[in-house]
Amino acid sequence: MKILVVAAHPDDEVLGCGGTIARLESEGNDVIVLILGEGVTSRFEDRELADISLIDALHSRCRQAVALLGVREVLLCELPDNRFDTVPLLKIVKMIEAQVSRIAPDVIYTHHGGDLNIDHRITHQAVLTATRPIQGCPVREIYAFEIPSSTEWAFNQIEPAFKPNFFVDISASLSRKIEALSFYDSEARPFPHPRSPEAITSTARRWGSTVGCEAAEAFELIRAIKSGGGSL
Repeated sequence: MKILVVAAHPDDEVLGCGGTIARLESEGNDVIVLILGEGVTSRFEDRELADISLIDALHSRCRQAVALLGVREVLLCELPDNRFDTVPLLKIVKMIEAQVSRIAPDVIYTHHGGDLNIDHRITHQAVLTATRPIQGCPVREIYAFEIPSSTEWAFNQIEPAFKPNFFVDISASLSRKIEALSFYDSEARPFPHPRSPEAITSTARRWGSTVGCEAAEAFELIRAIKSGGGSL
C-alpha cells in the first residue's frame, strides 16, 4: 500500500506514528511523509527574527529521523509555525490535494481534530477537506494520531475528544521510534514531560496493555471505505 503521513511540524510524524511507520515500511509498504509547517519560528515573537539556520537544522534532523524509520521520501513545506490560522485554509487544502493527486495514497495518518495545538487542528480539517470521498479519490482509510503534550493537554475541552479505536502493535519497532526521536534533541524535554523518551515509552506500553501486546500506538479511525467485491 501507499501510505501518506500528514503532520504539522517536524517531530509530529515520529511522535504520532513513528512505530507504525517503521512497521509499515518493514512490511513492504511505501510510506511518504508530508510536513506542512517549518517548525521553530513560533519561539520568536516575530517570525522574521528567526534564524533560518535553525529551520535548516530542524529539517535536516527530520530527514535523518524518517530515514531511520525506513521512509525514502519526506516533503518539507514552510507554513508558519503555530500560525496556520494566519494562512487561508484553501491554500493548505490545495497543498495536500496536490500530494494526494501525485501519490494516490491508500491510507492517510494525520493529526486529531481536538488537539490543543492550532496547527494540528487545522491540519486535520485540511486533510478531511482535501480527501473528500468523491469519485476518484484514492484514499480509502484515514486515521488520526495523538501527539504527547497536545492531545491530552486539551483535557477533552476541545471537541472532539480523542477516542482511539484502532491500535498498531509496535512491540518490534518501539526502540526505533525512540531512536528516531533522538534526532529531535531540540524538541525533547526531560521526564515527566509527555515528550520525554520515558513518557513516550510508558504511553506505548499502556496502549499495548490495553490491547494485549507489549507496546502499541493508538489511533482514531476517521473513515474507512471497503472496496467492492468479497464479503464483509
